[in-house]
Amino acid sequence: MEITDIQRFLSYYERIRQRTMRVVACIPPEKIDWTYQEGKFSFGDLLRHIAALERYMFAENFRGKPSCYPGHGPELARTHAEVVDFMQEMHTETVAIIGGLQNGALQSKCTTPGGGAIAIWKWMRAMIEHEVHHRAQIYTYLAMLGIETPPLYGLTEEEVFERSGP
Repeated sequence: MEITDIQRFLSYYERIRQRTMRVVACIPPEKIDWTYQEGKFSFGDLLRHIAALERYMFAENFRGKPSCYPGHGPELARTHAEVVDFMQEMHTETVAIIGGLQNGALQSKCTTPGGGAIAIWKWMRAMIEHEVHHRAQIYTYLAMLGIETPPLYGLTEEEVFERSGP
C-alpha cells in the first residue's frame, strides 16, 4: 500500500488506533505491570513503547529529525489510567506532526535510527505495522490470562466459520 494523501492516511491511522484502544480497554488496571516472564514487556511496557516510539521516533523522523526515543519505562506513566493518557497525548502530538506535512513530502526520504534512508510514506506504513505487531502481543497476553477480547473486525473466527459455506 503506497500512502499518497496525508488526510486519507490519518483517517486510516485513527481506525487502527481505535482498534488498539479497544483491546487496551480490556487490560485490568491491576494487571498493567503483568508479564508472562521476567524480563519481557509488561502490558504497561508495551503500551508505553507503542506511544513513545510513535511520537519520539517515527514522528521525529517524519519531520527530518533524529529519534529521541526515551524508552518504555514506568517513569513515563505508571498506572493504567496514566498509560492510557500518555498514549493519547503521544498520538495527538504525532497526528499533529503528520497533519502538518504536505502530500509531496511523502516521497521525501527520512533517516531511520539505523541510519537507513526511507521514503516517509514507507516509514508511516512501518509505524502502523509496529503498532499492529504489539497489539497482537496484547491480545496474546490477555488470552494467557483468560480475559475476553473484542473481535478485531466485528466477528470472531468461530462466527466466520459458522457463516461460511461448504
